[in-house]
Amino acid sequence: MFLKNLVGNKSIHLTDVTNASRTMLMNLKSLDWDDYLCDFFAIPKSILPRIKSSAENYGSINSGCLKGVSITAVLGDQQADLVGQLCWEKGSAKITYGTGCFLLYNTGNDIVYSTHGLITTVGYKFGNEKPVYALEGSVAIAGAAINWLIDNLQMMEDIKDCEEIAESVKDTGDVYFVPAFSGLFAPHWNATARGLIIGITQFTTKAHLIRATLEAVAFQNLEIVESMNKDSGINLKMLQVSGGMSKNKCLLQMQADLLGIPVVRPSMTETTSFGAALTAGKTIGLWDLKDQRKIPIYNETFYSTITDETRKDKYKKWKKAVEKCMGWDDSTEPIRKPFWKRLGGEPIGILLTLGLTLSLGYLIYKKKK
Repeated sequence: MFLKNLVGNKSIHLTDVTNASRTMLMNLKSLDWDDYLCDFFAIPKSILPRIKSSAENYGSINSGCLKGVSITAVLGDQQADLVGQLCWEKGSAKITYGTGCFLLYNTGNDIVYSTHGLITTVGYKFGNEKPVYALEGSVAIAGAAINWLIDNLQMMEDIKDCEEIAESVKDTGDVYFVPAFSGLFAPHWNATARGLIIGITQFTTKAHLIRATLEAVAFQNLEIVESMNKDSGINLKMLQVSGGMSKNKCLLQMQADLLGIPVVRPSMTETTSFGAALTAGKTIGLWDLKDQRKIPIYNETFYSTITDETRKDKYKKWKKAVEKCMGWDDSTEPIRKPFWKRLGGEPIGILLTLGLTLSLGYLIYKKKK
């Protein structure tokens, strides 16, 4: 709809492969709408837009200050960030730190179906070139946990204070925080989990809790990277980062420590917009993949500073904390309860129970009479 409005042509009903792959209706091999999936969801293919590549001419803007400018790139948010982070080689990966986290791992021209809780998606497709696929893992609560500390617990006045307070202590004091406010996303996909803070003692301070919150973000990303390594069969050698939370050096150092690999932050902070711009430039021939080194971006790299033994011990405790937070909200799994218990808690169940009770009482009354 947005594209149609920009071009001002009602007959233009288009989308690209990255956005189409988000609908659960596109066949990843054919890159077209899948007959079985459309039938399953009862969606007529006739109402769906035509799928094109991420890099081609979609038409020209018809009004405003950009009138006449061609639209030569269309990508989904995270896929654009994958391009903007220059993750064009198979085995490269990026993560975006925001309210949540989104990690994409380039699997090249190979479709890798996850068996460890990840999503298979199209990374991008440049014109007539072969599509590039990716594995994706998402974390529900990342920056949102920091906002929770500020808004709900008033532990600090501004998010800018987070790094300074976290670095005022050398570690979390063995405190672990699983921010499963509404369940856990990849790789667990568990809606029954709820937030848990464990390991608190009389010596625990707000600095320990704030540091544990940052560490929780890094731990959740470690779980996704571990799944990606297992699915791809290739261990990730470096992780590129972007997003609002990537400004926090304390977090990035924790991420490098827990992953045991370098974490790279580019000087270009708006990598999603940059990825869309790079794709558009490629469409009109401004650059080629061979020109990657000419792109004016420098990086700041964070290296691990802890031992493998320390890393394993911390991860073991994190997994233990995650296990303890599972199954807390049993209301999300009512089907496990006996039918009569589930029915009794519903309005219709109460009415039926009342009706049966009155009927039984009436029969007893008539029999006695």
